[in-house]
Amino acid sequence: MLFVVKKKKEIEVCLCTRLFENYDCSGTVVVVADILRASTAICTAFKNGAESLIPLSTLEEAKQYRDKGFLVAAEREGVKPGFADFGNSPFNFIRENVEGKTIAYSTTNGTQAINMAKKATKVVIGSFLNISALSEWLTELNLPVTVLCSGRKGRFCLEDAVFAGALCSNLMRSGNFFSSCDSLFAVTELWELAKNDLPAYLDNAEQRHRLREKGLDNIFEYTCTPDSTSVIPVLVNSQIFDIYSNVNEHFSEET
Repeated sequence: MLFVVKKKKEIEVCLCTRLFENYDCSGTVVVVADILRASTAICTAFKNGAESLIPLSTLEEAKQYRDKGFLVAAEREGVKPGFADFGNSPFNFIRENVEGKTIAYSTTNGTQAINMAKKATKVVIGSFLNISALSEWLTELNLPVTVLCSGRKGRFCLEDAVFAGALCSNLMRSGNFFSSCDSLFAVTELWELAKNDLPAYLDNAEQRHRLREKGLDNIFEYTCTPDSTSVIPVLVNSQIFDIYSNVNEHFSEET
């Protein structure tokens, strides 16, 4: 009997988008994390039956999609522009709003990070909502992984780093990965500090306070809830699909 031994793959963590140009992601899966809110909202959209999302970097692009008749979700600094159908709270992506629909989506940080990562072999969206399913999928995929923390305007964000630590801890425990990345060791230490009471730990986050000041923090506990869905949102030809949905024609072994 032949046993196939998988070669361990490397994991790296990019702590903010401003640093991403220093990472070579050819042959790599990039996991984009924008925990408060975009990546959580995207996972929620697919959990509630969305057909696909189109991540857009600018509001001008979002307006063009609106003119073409697309449903548009957008925000800047937490504020929904007047032309958009709704903002980027995960609670906007309820089944009645999104089921069976393609949504053009533009946010301050998250969708910009997704588009920044397009040169990677694969781009996948991560949140606490799908962390176990994502961990299993990445382990089976057996490719190097870079976790890209969206941060805020190119700066470090605590919540994205803690998620990166949780995901990397899962992957390292699988025995299929290795790392010499200082950022990975830093974020896994943060996760060890946070894991026993994640909402309490993330209450220190700057973005948490910004959302609270704007009356937009009703989603906070939800974004910290693990494993409420098994969706795996993957970028395919500039559009995001759930890899387990019924749109299999968008996926192939080469995708």
